[in-house]
Amino acid sequence: MRNLLSGNYGWSGPRRGFLAAAAAMLLVACDMPAGPLAGGPSVDSRRPVTVALLVPGGTNDEGRQVLAQSLENAARLAVADLQGAQIELRVYQTGGNADRAAQVATQAVNDGAGIIIGPLFADSATAVGRAVAGSGVNVLSFSNNPAAAGQNVFLLGPTFENTATRLMSYAAAQGKGRVMLISEQNQSGQVAEAAVRAAAARSGASLVATQSYAFSQQGVVDALPRIASAARSSGAQTVLMTAGSEGALPILAELLPQNGLSRENFQYMGLTRWDIPPATLQLRGIQGGWFTLPDPALSSRFEARYAAAYGAAPHPVASLGYDGIAAVGALLRQGGTDALSAARLTQGQGFVGVSGVFRLRSDGMNERGLAIAEVRDGDTVIISPAPRSFGGGGF
Repeated sequence: MRNLLSGNYGWSGPRRGFLAAAAAMLLVACDMPAGPLAGGPSVDSRRPVTVALLVPGGTNDEGRQVLAQSLENAARLAVADLQGAQIELRVYQTGGNADRAAQVATQAVNDGAGIIIGPLFADSATAVGRAVAGSGVNVLSFSNNPAAAGQNVFLLGPTFENTATRLMSYAAAQGKGRVMLISEQNQSGQVAEAAVRAAAARSGASLVATQSYAFSQQGVVDALPRIASAARSSGAQTVLMTAGSEGALPILAELLPQNGLSRENFQYMGLTRWDIPPATLQLRGIQGGWFTLPDPALSSRFEARYAAAYGAAPHPVASLGYDGIAAVGALLRQGGTDALSAARLTQGQGFVGVSGVFRLRSDGMNERGLAIAEVRDGDTVIISPAPRSFGGGGF
């Protein structure tokens, strides 16, 4: 079984390393204690506002170069789409290094940046937040790691808590709200378990049992009797798995039914995208299972527009570059010298991105409008559409 943090997935094309990037965004960040929201610099929204984009390029690492270029391309596409707002975009290369990220962030503020979009990795986001905290400049990081959120750092990346809340709320509404969590014994699994516990408090579901396994094929096999026993004794109706296709999902999908946890008796749910890569959808054990994904219609539209503009498909992380610019543009259109303040960034109605609606929370986390899909005969069927506003279902 491949290590989630290794990035050795063998994928081709622009999707190569997507899960590696997602895992890397979960790199442990230095503790950033929660505190009052940062204010934000005074801006004149009637004039061009300087926005700094921090991307992980500037090295010989091909994967990071692809990420950096795709994020920049998407951000420039968003700038071109702006109406009623003027942004001067300045791009800074961090090399994916926290110290370098802090240095270029300081330079960006000295260059007049009113807000920073990026960086990608959690340790860099924490370093950047600290470096510019004294200036009052806020940071919209591409990371999804809760450890990086807080004070002047807000996360744009899709979070486990958001996904778990959507899934567990839907399961509860379907009368399947007694949930057992199965997670891997590594950093990603620990982050996921904490997120699911937080989601349980935000949804109508109950987390009735948690089980984990050593992150190896033998670890899964050894844990199966314990997992099956806990599922039966807890009265669980739904099994929520944190594993992805690059990890334990294939073996869990095969062996859970053989150990008494059949799809007829338990609803399966996944915290990761089961449609990436598409071959995952062919796993017999996850047929009938549920997972979340961004609004498919909006995502497809963005991918088509990006390909038309740049001649290639976007990296899956690229949409975050567009979303950051879209949020800043929306605030500048609303006007006011406090347009880029934390209070305005966390406005309740949120923003419309290229993969759906999203909003930033005062704790630095985010909520995104997600659809729920069911795996049927090796295909994806949307069974609960993504909400188009924060007044609809799913929140």
